Amino acid sequence: MKLRKTKFTNKFMRNDRVFIIAEIGGNFTTFKEATRLIDSAVECCVDAVKIQTYSAETLSSRKAMFDMENTGVTSQFELFKKYEISADIHARIAKYARSKKMEWFSTPSHQKDVQMLNRLGVKAYKIGSDDAVNIPFLKYLAQQGKPIYMATGMCTMKEVCESVAAIQETGNTPLVLMHAVTSYPTHPEDVNLLAMKAMMKVFPEIPVGYSDHTTGITACVAAAALGARVIEKHFTYDKKADGPDHMLSANPSEMSQLVRQVREVELMLGSGVKCPAKGEKNTRLNNRKSLVVEADINKGERLASHNISVKRPGRGIAPKYYEEVMGKTATRQLKKDSLLRWADLD
Repeated sequence: MKLRKTKFTNKFMRNDRVFIIAEIGGNFTTFKEATRLIDSAVECCVDAVKIQTYSAETLSSRKAMFDMENTGVTSQFELFKKYEISADIHARIAKYARSKKMEWFSTPSHQKDVQMLNRLGVKAYKIGSDDAVNIPFLKYLAQQGKPIYMATGMCTMKEVCESVAAIQETGNTPLVLMHAVTSYPTHPEDVNLLAMKAMMKVFPEIPVGYSDHTTGITACVAAAALGARVIEKHFTYDKKADGPDHMLSANPSEMSQLVRQVREVELMLGSGVKCPAKGEKNTRLNNRKSLVVEADINKGERLASHNISVKRPGRGIAPKYYEEVMGKTATRQLKKDSLLRWADLD
């Protein structure tokens, strides 16, 4: 498969830092709750908030069941019906996010959802893991020409390849692949962050990120350290609030910590070029070692192991020249503990 390089022309991808998304979908049912989450997300300095756009009627049959740790055994249709958000609330959220200068986008689940989001001026889409192999829907989204973040939970690499091909063959749309694990919550032994590295190798021209469902923030910070270009974390005002996603969401304190630590990781990753750090400039001279006069040496006396040693600082002749200077004679009297210089040797 010939890959097309992803090029982002808007704010939904950064080349200079990790793009951090607060996923608030599923953690509110009223506009007031949504604004509370958006306000907190602004304070936490995330880059965008994401909601979920679906109708229970077009998302799930009445026979589909959930059987997960965060939901127990329950009807998918009934749960989605409880948390689906009206078109009016969508419109008010879009307007409010813009007033707060906060980027927003959503995960649609049906063509009708996409059409509504387009009317609201959405600038990007998230593909949930449930639609990661829904080729007809992927092609429909690709036709919209907007950035796509595709979660890859439950996928094999072959399936990811098929979905990427479908998107790229349909439209020239920017694409980000998001490693995810569709377990709510995801336990540490299932996180498998190295799957990101595998996708980076298979898709070198496509940014790779991480969508998190653990109960903490460690996996997000580790993902940033492994090269994730995008981090998505569920966000709540109260981890004990009513609803299946609150328990695996970051509260404002945790999200602020997540953002701070990811930004620190970015600084720590550096350029990738192995060279002395700026702070090592003087340390390199003071803490390395040089050839040092071990005992007084008279003019014309030969240098030998008994009168030359290797000691700090590193401002003289480097130790790698030790064998070369052995046997040479001193051009002047050399005092004990002085640094040996090339001008001292004949």
